[in-house]
Amino acid sequence: MSFPSSWTTPPQQPDALLFERAAQRQSVLTKPAGSLGRLENVAVQLAGLQGTVTPAVDRVQISVFVGDHGICEEGVSAYPQAVTAQMIANFANGGAAISVLAKSLGAELEVVNLGTVADVPPNLPGVIDAHIAPCTRNFSEADAMTTEQLCAALSHGDAAAQRAADKGSQLFIGGEMGIGNTTSATALASSLMSKNPMKLTGPGTGLDVAGVRHKAEVIILAIQRHDNDDDGEDAIAVLKAFGGFEIAALAGAFAGCAARSIPVLVDGYIASVAALLAVSQQPDIRPWLLFAHRSAEPGHEAILEALDAEPLLDLGMRLGEGSGAAVAIPLLRMACELHNKMASFEDAGVSNRDQE
Repeated sequence: MSFPSSWTTPPQQPDALLFERAAQRQSVLTKPAGSLGRLENVAVQLAGLQGTVTPAVDRVQISVFVGDHGICEEGVSAYPQAVTAQMIANFANGGAAISVLAKSLGAELEVVNLGTVADVPPNLPGVIDAHIAPCTRNFSEADAMTTEQLCAALSHGDAAAQRAADKGSQLFIGGEMGIGNTTSATALASSLMSKNPMKLTGPGTGLDVAGVRHKAEVIILAIQRHDNDDDGEDAIAVLKAFGGFEIAALAGAFAGCAARSIPVLVDGYIASVAALLAVSQQPDIRPWLLFAHRSAEPGHEAILEALDAEPLLDLGMRLGEGSGAAVAIPLLRMACELHNKMASFEDAGVSNRDQE
């Protein structure tokens, strides 16, 4: 198995002319310039990315990638791994936060099961079986993934982007679920950015102070092991060393969406780490990414800074699943409505500031 082409080939850049046309429209609407703040900016950004003067986010694809982590053997999570498989059923039965949000938004929701330690009930609605292995390996002892497993995870993400394209999606949200995945995400971020894990490690599912410290120490030792392997610190090397299947799939989905000219609304900490990996691999992916919210996880700020990203919301959320991004969708929809339906000064017969 080889890497998907979206992972190895830079995406096409958005048409700069569309950004200019959208910005020009904002300048003639019946309001003082800039008075709608970031609502103006995000409407212009969506117009440029979607290649239209009338942006919309009516058709939203939400793909939640799920996978278990071998690093849980080190006691880094407050919850047992059985929860990962149980949550897949909860997603399918409509009881999870993202399930409720997707239904409220009228968004398409799919769950991509990349591998769980516990069994998942068969034939769950909206669940795609993309099994790679029951879990990644314990990355404190060995690389989390083989090259073949990494290729598979990236390809499953790319396939989700293709499904979004086939449905005519105007925006993509990637969510994740997997007990232990904040440990994997922090190891990835620390290694890729050469940051101290003690400063990035957070409580995840609810660890106390001692638990957070133990988690950071596990990551530090694992990074030292990886550094001794002298494999380099590019996106592929760190993904193999520390990545979860679901984090790699997210990175593959973001690359796949950029390749298909689909804007992405990035969720919180773990999704942002996946975005950092994708942008590290292909810098031209960055223009296709919008950022939904600032996570309460302490490492998120460093990731946002590395990506030069300013999220739309700051609500203290740290659930994952794509939930923070879903909460931001009504804001994007209002931005588009204002951009598309407000009258211009000329149409409304209202004097502009430059007119006598």
